[in-house]
Amino acid sequence: MTRKNFQPHIFESVSQLLQALGLPKPTHPLIALVDYKDIQVDTQNLGTGYLLNFYKISFKKHFAGQIRYGQGHYDFEEGGLSFTAPNQLISAAQEEKDYSGYTLLFHADFIRNYPLGKNMIKYGFFSYSVAEALYLSDKEKKVIFSLFEAVGMELDSNIDHFSQDVLVSQIETLLNYSNRFYNRQFITRKVVHNDMIAEMESYLSGYFNENKALLYGPPTVEQLSDHLNVSRRYLSDMLRSLTGQTTQQHIHARLIEKAKDILSTSNLTIAEIAYQLGFEYPQSFNKLFKSKTKVSPLEFRQSFDN
Repeated sequence: MTRKNFQPHIFESVSQLLQALGLPKPTHPLIALVDYKDIQVDTQNLGTGYLLNFYKISFKKHFAGQIRYGQGHYDFEEGGLSFTAPNQLISAAQEEKDYSGYTLLFHADFIRNYPLGKNMIKYGFFSYSVAEALYLSDKEKKVIFSLFEAVGMELDSNIDHFSQDVLVSQIETLLNYSNRFYNRQFITRKVVHNDMIAEMESYLSGYFNENKALLYGPPTVEQLSDHLNVSRRYLSDMLRSLTGQTTQQHIHARLIEKAKDILSTSNLTIAEIAYQLGFEYPQSFNKLFKSKTKVSPLEFRQSFDN
């Protein structure tokens, strides 16, 4: 039997999704707040997955099952927040559990003419996977719940010239609190993340010691995040929070340390060292080394002769 090609449902507008969920049209075409208890249709009817052409922020009071953090799994039934940016594939399995809460849907056009529209890139959690959701303390839940309720009250009010300004401000407040709470989560789960950092360091050491860079080029953020089983943005944000460095900066730091070892213990030429570390052009290696150490590879080597 020939396997059919997977074609996700695509929802171009907030109204289209609400209709598929058996809900009335939104009071504003570009934004809506959905209470999960109002959904009467089976979300499995959406198929194996769907794409939204707008942002989705889901506050779920209960998650069933286990959530993955890197190489480990942890029971978490306290609920939390998940974030989806436009054109990200959402698995129907992510939505089929029995939970209560809210989902805020808003189109990019709703915030486009506001500073928030240009600043959405700073909210990196829209690039996290569902397994990297934000889990909330009881106090944090109260804050988030009140923000969703405030949005709901505004949407239930008569639309006037100030409505969009107020709603955009409420969305931005919600996102700023989410940034704060994610930073707390990185710290409170420090033991889990320290294990992940240790695994990352082990991977990088093996990569350079086994001369994989010579065959495949320098390690990439994507390779490292795939090995650790987390999204690229989550890994970089976590590392920045705990160590002050992004994933790319960690990779560069290990590469420079390896270069220093070779420069001080071998007679290889600078070009040979550059190739061994995965650089196609020695000039690129020289530029990176000097930017990180303030001296050239040759000057670093010569310092051992003095």
